[in-house]
Amino acid sequence: AATKLASAEKLMYFCTDQLGLEQDFEQKQMPDGKLPVDGFLLCVDVSRGMNRNFDEQLKFVSNLYNQLAKTKKPVVVVLTKCDEGVERYIRDAHAFALGKKNLQVVETSARSNVNVELAFGTLVQLVDRSRGKAKIIPYFEALKQQSQQIAAAKDKYEWLVSRVVKSHHEAWPGASRKMQPAPEFQDYVYLEGTHKAKKLFLQHVQRLKQEHIERRRRVYLALLPQALDALVPDLDEIDRLSRAKAEKLLEAKPDFLKWFVVLEETPWDATSHVDDVDNERIPFDLLETPAGEQLYEAHLEKLRDERKRAEMRRAFRENLESSPFVTPGKPWEEARSFIMNEDFYLWLEEPVYMDIYGKHQKQLIDKAKEDFQELLLEYSELFYELELDAKPSKEKMGVIQEVLGEEQRFKALQKLQAERDALILKHIHFVYHPTKETCPSCSSCVDARVEQLLGSRFSRPPRPAPADAAAAADRLNLVILGKDGLARELANEIRALCTNDDKFVVEGKMYELALRPIEGNVRLPVNAFQTATFQPHGCLCLYNSKESLSYVVESIEKSREAAAAAARRDGHPAQLPLTLALVNKRGGGDAGGETLQSLIQQGQQIAGKLQCGFLEPAAAGSGYGRNINEKQIGQVLKGLLDAKRGLAAAAAAAAGAGGSGPGPREAADADLRVVMCLMCGDPAGADEVLLPILQAQPCRPAPGGGAAVL
Repeated sequence: AATKLASAEKLMYFCTDQLGLEQDFEQKQMPDGKLPVDGFLLCVDVSRGMNRNFDEQLKFVSNLYNQLAKTKKPVVVVLTKCDEGVERYIRDAHAFALGKKNLQVVETSARSNVNVELAFGTLVQLVDRSRGKAKIIPYFEALKQQSQQIAAAKDKYEWLVSRVVKSHHEAWPGASRKMQPAPEFQDYVYLEGTHKAKKLFLQHVQRLKQEHIERRRRVYLALLPQALDALVPDLDEIDRLSRAKAEKLLEAKPDFLKWFVVLEETPWDATSHVDDVDNERIPFDLLETPAGEQLYEAHLEKLRDERKRAEMRRAFRENLESSPFVTPGKPWEEARSFIMNEDFYLWLEEPVYMDIYGKHQKQLIDKAKEDFQELLLEYSELFYELELDAKPSKEKMGVIQEVLGEEQRFKALQKLQAERDALILKHIHFVYHPTKETCPSCSSCVDARVEQLLGSRFSRPPRPAPADAAAAADRLNLVILGKDGLARELANEIRALCTNDDKFVVEGKMYELALRPIEGNVRLPVNAFQTATFQPHGCLCLYNSKESLSYVVESIEKSREAAAAAARRDGHPAQLPLTLALVNKRGGGDAGGETLQSLIQQGQQIAGKLQCGFLEPAAAGSGYGRNINEKQIGQVLKGLLDAKRGLAAAAAAAAGAGGSGPGPREAADADLRVVMCLMCGDPAGADEVLLPILQAQPCRPAPGGGAAVL
């Protein structure tokens, strides 16, 4: 049945946005006549309204309900504005509904969109009983469920925005079209509307922009210290300048535009420069920001600290130079308490002052060694009575140290006794073998300097020779064969007689000596006489018993078999120069005359069989108790050198003609011969003495006279 409804000048749609603006919206009234009505929603405002009495409103609602009840149509009481509802009003409304038969109440909020659909759904269920009964949910519980639903939809939508929108230059129309098909976008727009979806999009874009600006800021701030170091590295320039004057000073620097850019508009992060990723120059107004000011102050502080540390380093060096407690070779632990103070610990890190102390010690030691060398030259008569092998006995070393002991230059190296003894031995070596290789002045030797001057003044065409011929000519490779530690012990003794760079003097010339001790099965690669990097020139075989002699014989036979096979295969010579030596047993003691004589006889027989030289054991007490003394070692090396020269001569003869004879003019045939005597380390260097001669036009190197003959 149709029901007649009337509502004069009542709007069909009304919301809070239209309050006070009713005239701006189209006025639509209920149509005249009867309308088919299936049910009623009886709305009760439970918010606190101005100039409105809720009790009177409830009476009006009660009267209205009585009229609606006469229609026999279903009625649902809808409590509106529950988001601003008054608890007493809500309670009274529920009490009113309880007084009526089968009157259901739904708490809603149109603004929050809570239970609005539920109100209509409840009425539909009452109209159509075939539908399931709707569950009435209290407002706050429904609000909680809806908040959770909106939060979940918001999270999904924000994830969608972050995946689709990667640039802060994106605009809403284009981005919304991209996101339109996605269910995350549709669900959120359905729950919260397009306005809020756009708002979240704009927040994301703003966040992207801020992140981009922050990245650029970090790049600029990381570059700013480098720019300040390059433009104003001197503290005196800026130490007392105000910030404005310092900025003017920076702008006046020639390389200013290499590091900075002056923008017409500021601040820099509001200009297009922030998007110019290819331009890494620092916006100049960044210096006026707190972070820029902080870095400028840090630059000033760093320059002040560097100056202070430089002053502390200088003071530390001066303290070292003036301290009588810092002597050559004195360990830092002993000198620390006399040198360090609180300022040094505060301003200098340990590696810094340790480096300064190390350099100062090197200067002290070098000066002390130089002075000690002068002392040795002054006492040259101490070294005249030595044997030809230039190896002093223990007694002679004691005499030398006793004579020099009272000299301050001797005492200066008190903490470097090993180096002091080495200098004495080196000096003795120089006295008996005076060559540029043994000269105490090393690279400052006059002979070496003269050769350098003549070599640089007159360039000689290189002689055709193998690339490694010069190195091989001054190198001796010796295999030491022995059992039960004999080879290793003798190798160590020989190395002790060499210089620091493993060189040994033979016939007054320095040779590089390479040793290969072998004590195992020579058929194993690790014990082979010859390797890819070691070509032996000879072998020294050691024995001190019948067992060790048998090992030597067996090893030599195996080695010669392998060498013969290699000669047949590659054409290399098979024989290797050998020397057999009987050495003292370890620990000394009398092994018995008959036993010693027996070993000597057996050794001589084996030497004859092997066609090699034989060395008897060293005399007791000679060479500080070494197994073989230096003189015997010299004999062995001289034999190797002669054998090596013989092989070289044979190779040259086999090579045929092509060698050049001596030059057409020897030094004896020169028109003018000048003999010069210069002292190594003399203030007048070889350069000054030779300069007038070298500048003479007729002067030229003698073809056969060597590097030092003109």
